[in-house]
Amino acid sequence: MANDGPLKTSLLFLATLMLIVALSTHSFNKMLVTYVVGILGIAGLLLPDWDYFNRDFSRWPYPVTSEERTSLAQPSGFQRFAYSPMRVIAYSLVYGYAMYKWWEYISN
Repeated sequence: MANDGPLKTSLLFLATLMLIVALSTHSFNKMLVTYVVGILGIAGLLLPDWDYFNRDFSRWPYPVTSEERTSLAQPSGFQRFAYSPMRVIAYSLVYGYAMYKWWEYISN
């Protein structure tokens, strides 16, 4: 990851959320679940090789060529994400379900 700014911001937000959960619920287990869900969420959004996934869907089974990598080279951070309806749907379903289950666990 060339630019650590988004990662640092996400981890700071996660630490703040963990502190809020710990102070409001007085539960180490709920704080730990918040940490695990947050780390998995951050890893799923910031760590994938977006040069690979920003290609056409039909090219996913094949390795990224050097020409594709140079043509897809974009600045790091949130500007490098290309709009893809399939990606938006998948992320909405996965993250929505994870947030629902997390909230259900934290609120009980």
